[in-house]
Amino acid sequence: MAYGWGWHEQGWGPGTWIVAVVAMIVFWSLVVFAIVMLVRHFGRPAGTAPGGSPPGDEAVQVLRQRFARGELDEEEFQRRMALLEKKT
Repeated sequence: MAYGWGWHEQGWGPGTWIVAVVAMIVFWSLVVFAIVMLVRHFGRPAGTAPGGSPPGDEAVQVLRQRFARGELDEEEFQRRMALLEKKT
């Protein structure tokens, strides 16, 4: 019977270490991912969309682009802007 301080006598072979390292990497990756998701979810101000801008900003931008391209006349543009401002 061999006595000693080597890992092989205790059942800790190279395969065991690889599994332990991979498990540790997966565990810490999941912890970091969870923290990032929590910060992204709870870290934005109230009333903002996930992209970071208030919900009505995108609609106003589209409306301005359509007016600039001539798809809307001034009266229609003003009417729709007033509706958007009333909703926000």
